[in-house]
Amino acid sequence: MLYRVGGEVARATSIVRYAPASAFPRHVHSGGEEILVLQGTFQDEHGDYPAGSYFRMGTLIAGFYSAYVQSYRFAATDGLTGAGRDRAISRVMVGGLIAAIIGPQLVIWTRNALPGHAFAGSFLSQAMLALLAVPILLPLRRPAGSAAVHATAISARPLAQILTSPRYLLAVATGVVSYGLMTFVMTAAPMAMVGHGHSVDSAALGIQWHVLAMFGPSFITGRLMARFGKERVAAVGLLLIGGSALIALSGVDIAHFWGSLILLGLGWNCGFIGATAMVAECHSPSERGKAQGANDFMVFGTVACASFFAGSLLHSSGWSTVNWLVLPAVAFMLVPLVWRAASLPRNR
Repeated sequence: MLYRVGGEVARATSIVRYAPASAFPRHVHSGGEEILVLQGTFQDEHGDYPAGSYFRMGTLIAGFYSAYVQSYRFAATDGLTGAGRDRAISRVMVGGLIAAIIGPQLVIWTRNALPGHAFAGSFLSQAMLALLAVPILLPLRRPAGSAAVHATAISARPLAQILTSPRYLLAVATGVVSYGLMTFVMTAAPMAMVGHGHSVDSAALGIQWHVLAMFGPSFITGRLMARFGKERVAAVGLLLIGGSALIALSGVDIAHFWGSLILLGLGWNCGFIGATAMVAECHSPSERGKAQGANDFMVFGTVACASFFAGSLLHSSGWSTVNWLVLPAVAFMLVPLVWRAASLPRNR
């Protein structure tokens, strides 16, 4: 029963959380987050059982909220160029490190806060954390000169032309492969650990180390991109993801799983942040809504598919097959990325 409910909830959330915020009406963006947070709170207070319709509806709304949050990393780049833009993206991603520490503890502390409604308190605490962002976001305004963006919107390229740009395609593909492979392996890893005789606690700790590795390097990723170039950093990220697969293929001891997950997290950080910075320089200000939205749709749509299929592939073919599939994907992506990096000066 829990597996069935979990699958339904995951599907409902994934479908909408990976839809780009730019796909929604422009006038909704400024207040959409606040409305969705309040509606998500309605779920927490009125949902009766996990399989109830209120629970599913609330989780669906939470997916919309997540879709808006995905745009924060691009919003931080407004009015910035070059190294400043790269550092802004990296600093936004540092928030994931804080979330990795606070999130699990918050669930533990609040899961029984409302007697008779397991985990309802956890959902309420999630909504309250989101509401804390409202007084920070509401006063924000676009940097001076943004009005010119609307004046020159007529010169923006059609989406079809943006999608056929080689630089843009390379940036999107880098993000798709980096995030897709990370999700694919991360989803299967805890199940594989338990299946190979390790405890649930060991699997949970491995995922915690993985998440810390995902966001911890964000303090320096921006500086690395400024010094070596975003394409080179992204290529290193893909190499680390490939290295994580090799570690996983070398054994099934706890050290192999944990080492693989940590390297996977480090690779994701370099690969995904590098890809995000690459996308940010592939379009003009008037094209950012279309370009960034299409990127997120493709990247997170792939992530949703990867999370759906990881478990079934693990069950049908085993942990080794999951990791063997990582290697050709990494190699396929590294060829154009390294070629692009080699053609660019180190400092740009």
